[in-house]
Amino acid sequence: MEGVGVDHLAFERKKSQFDVDAMKVVWAGSRHAFEVNDRISRLVASDPVFHKDNRASLGRKELFKNTLRKASHAWKRIVELRLTEEEANKLRFFIDEPAYTDLHWGMFVPAIKGQGTDEQQKKWLPLATKMQIIGCYAQTELGHGSNVQGLETTATFDEKTDEFIIHSPTLTSSKWWPGGLGKASTHAVVYAKLIINGKEHGVNGFIVQLRSLEDHSPLPGITIGDIGMKFGNGAYNTMDNGVLQFDHVRIPRDQMLMRVLQVTREGKCVQSNVPRQLIYGTMVYVRQTIVSDASNALSRAVCIAVRYSAVRRQFGSQDGGPELQVIDYKTQQSRLFPLLASAYAFRFVGEWLKWLYNDVTQRLQNNDFSTLPEAHACTAGLKSITTSATADAIEECRKLCGGHGYLCSSGLPELFAVYVPACTYEGDNTILLLQVARFLVKTVSQVASGKQPVGTTAYMGRLEHLLQCTCSVRSVEDWLNPSVVLEAFEARAARLSVACAKNISMAANPEDGFAELSADLSEASVAHCQLIIVSKFIEKLQQEIPGGGVKEQLNVLCYIYALSLLHKHSGEFLSTASITAKQAALANELLRSLYTKLRPNAIALVDAFNYTDHYLGSVLGRYDGNVYPNLYAEAWKEPLNDSVVPDGYQEYLKPLLKQQMTSRL
Repeated sequence: MEGVGVDHLAFERKKSQFDVDAMKVVWAGSRHAFEVNDRISRLVASDPVFHKDNRASLGRKELFKNTLRKASHAWKRIVELRLTEEEANKLRFFIDEPAYTDLHWGMFVPAIKGQGTDEQQKKWLPLATKMQIIGCYAQTELGHGSNVQGLETTATFDEKTDEFIIHSPTLTSSKWWPGGLGKASTHAVVYAKLIINGKEHGVNGFIVQLRSLEDHSPLPGITIGDIGMKFGNGAYNTMDNGVLQFDHVRIPRDQMLMRVLQVTREGKCVQSNVPRQLIYGTMVYVRQTIVSDASNALSRAVCIAVRYSAVRRQFGSQDGGPELQVIDYKTQQSRLFPLLASAYAFRFVGEWLKWLYNDVTQRLQNNDFSTLPEAHACTAGLKSITTSATADAIEECRKLCGGHGYLCSSGLPELFAVYVPACTYEGDNTILLLQVARFLVKTVSQVASGKQPVGTTAYMGRLEHLLQCTCSVRSVEDWLNPSVVLEAFEARAARLSVACAKNISMAANPEDGFAELSADLSEASVAHCQLIIVSKFIEKLQQEIPGGGVKEQLNVLCYIYALSLLHKHSGEFLSTASITAKQAALANELLRSLYTKLRPNAIALVDAFNYTDHYLGSVLGRYDGNVYPNLYAEAWKEPLNDSVVPDGYQEYLKPLLKQQMTSRL
């Protein structure tokens, strides 16, 4: 669609005060990443098989078959074009349709890599990477999700036959929710309680074949199906989330994933010399990809809302001239611009998490586990707050688009419905915050006994200072000092954590105290994680960033992100005395002037995401801003408009209108 006809946003693009092409590279992370994204997104957009305009109006069966068709076409293209792993990942990303392949590549393959022995990897990975088997990740059950240790599926070792018997003893032990399980997968990594001679040995992963590789029918002892329609039109309904029950299904002993724990022929449990902590490494990996996904989804919603806010005009014309662009209203800016800033903030913290994952992995390989608890807590917390903020932000963007945002053709209802499960999967967001809180309380007590905190908790090493310092801001400009902003965020986070730790220590026992204070603890975790994001944005600005005006724009975005959080959470900043009421007012004043500064660059800043119209999937967010003719054309594609007189007129409308009602109703 790009480049066709008139660019209705050209006048906005002329206002921009920075080099948009340079910003595209900053957003992508590198020149190489930009080129791959650009090439692959255009490849997808130009392929008619990947078109998705009618997705919201398809019935479930058609929708799912359509997804199978796209996934198989994608595989064909990957093979024909000899795409690298990076390119193939991007191809699946830009197709923009949840599919069984997401779980195959994103969970099944990494689980075997992370938890399988060398022999197991040699056997299973070639089959999986050639897609001769299709895998999913069967952990969550009807009765348990977050509490993995509470899973009820059993894997009992039978010494006579050298097999495990996989069994679902109760209704609630049914596997429930795994994507790809319902209809597509031939295999699963199944998590079950390991039982040997009546004794439990914790939850372990097992590779279980579910369906015949000849005709795809379920194997004996396996009951399997789809769990039904989910929230939204189209959206996640392209995915076959499944239910699975086992009736004493036997698998060979060597199909238990044994990289960490091995079961011998004689039924002995042997810890391998591979440390258990490696499993956490995988978790850090998965969660850092979720933070990057948050910046993708958020930037997409923001792109739609910013472009449409510049196209839409409403009120404000006294003399018959044009009405005001909605984006010029301060109420619109104060809701929209912090979301634009958040997209960039999440992008940069996501980049930093990639670095952290590589750092942790290298340390683990050298048997150095010192940074693992901190890395684990930090990825858990960032997963939680970025996904919650993004889900809320997509809905806010829908509201910012007025009534038209409610149409499926705006792209926002489907984006919201696809995105919201991220708040639950891979760790429920509230439970993750409480995990972070445990780590923070522990860190506070370790600091008291003289232990130096590391990484993102290093600021806790200056507890004495942070509990006493006062913010030095006297004028609006003082808030533009990065160290002043950082110290305010550090003081708030430190004071909330210390207050929680103190209150817990006064409880009869720590567990009761923790349970009683869990809401306060969640707030302390949010404060800590917001500090991480602000500090990583500030660190990004201390690097060399090429391109005319690029750094200036990022600077504006950074302060909008930090100060809008300060405004939103001013109660906490004030109640912990991290700032005064006067300083809060000055921050707000600066925020208003930053919105004015950002305004001429708003369109260019969303152009820097470099999204094709195909990927955005939104009539409101079109690159050319030509919204109304396309909204009108879109309406006529609605299947209800196939006939002028509706089906049902003869039976129901006509008798009503002619007052010939009979008992037929």
